Amino acid sequence: MAEQSRSEKLKRLVAVQRHLERIAENELADTTRHRLDVTESMERVMDAIGSSDPVHMAFSVHYAERYGRLTIKDQQLEGIQTLIQMKVQQERTKGDRLEEHMKDARELETREADDNAVYDIIDQRFAGATPASSKLQNS
Repeated sequence: MAEQSRSEKLKRLVAVQRHLERIAENELADTTRHRLDVTESMERVMDAIGSSDPVHMAFSVHYAERYGRLTIKDQQLEGIQTLIQMKVQQERTKGDRLEEHMKDARELETREADDNAVYDIIDQRFAGATPASSKLQNS
């Protein structure tokens, strides 16, 4: 396998990091969606508690307990959502830094290749000026 340059290795790391960022974003979307479901359930329970229908009045204690559990679940999901948002930001920051390092490495490699090309031209120029058998001509 051919030796990879630093910029190519960093390019692969950037791709992996961006994938991790997308995974974290998907986790955030799932948590947000789940939290919306809990909020909708809370609203339905509140509507049932406030209903004048005798069936709902008989279950008002159960509805209150359910509302309490949903409130706790919403608070837990809010904490999880905050943590995942921080994780998304961290992954994005890591990806951005790796991308900057990759660009810097690519720039250095390009500069080194350009310098080597100039040195090759200089070497060819001086190699053409001196004869191959210069030791023989001095005798």
